[in-house]
Amino acid sequence: MDIISIILIVVVVVLVIGVVAASISIYNRFFSLKNSAEATLGQVKVAMKKRLDMIEQLLGAVKSYATFEKETLTGVTGMRARIGSAGPGDLSELDQESRSVLGRLIAVAENYPDLKTSQTVKDLMGAVKGVEDEIARHRYTYNNIAQQYNTMIDTIPSNLIARMMGFTKVDYLEFGEETERVPKITF
Repeated sequence: MDIISIILIVVVVVLVIGVVAASISIYNRFFSLKNSAEATLGQVKVAMKKRLDMIEQLLGAVKSYATFEKETLTGVTGMRARIGSAGPGDLSELDQESRSVLGRLIAVAENYPDLKTSQTVKDLMGAVKGVEDEIARHRYTYNNIAQQYNTMIDTIPSNLIARMMGFTKVDYLEFGEETERVPKITF
C-alpha cells in the first residue's frame, strides 16, 4: 500500500465520521426542538387551566348578581377536562370557548356597579389579565420553536434526516383573529 492509498482511506474515513457526526447533531436538534415544543405546549395548557379556574371563581362571585345557566359551569368544567389531551388545533377551539364565557362574565360585571367595586372581582380580573399575558408569551414561544422545527424539515441537509426518520411538521398555535386581542378588563 502506498502513501496515496493511505491518505485516500484517511480522507474517506474522516468524511464518513463528519457525515455521521453532522447527522447525529441534526437528529438531536430535531428532538431538542420537539421536546421544547411539547414543554411549551404544556405551559400553554397549564395557563389555560388557570384561566378556566379563574372563570369558575368569577362565576361564583357573579352568580349572586346575575343568573348563569348551570350549563356554563358544566361547560367550563368540560373545557378543563379537554385541555389535557388537546393538540394545537384543539387549544384554539378551547381558547375561543373560554374567551366567550369570560366575555360574558366581563359584560355582567360591567352592568353591576356593586360588582365592579368588589375587591374579589377586581383581584380575579387582574389575575385573568396576568394569565392572558402568560398564554400569549407561551404561544409566541411555542410558535417560534415550531417555526425552527418546521424550517429544519424543509431545508437541506436536515430534511434528509427528517425524511429518513419520519419527522413531520408540527402545527402552530393559531388562536383566531378574534382571540388575538386580550379581553378588555377594566374597573
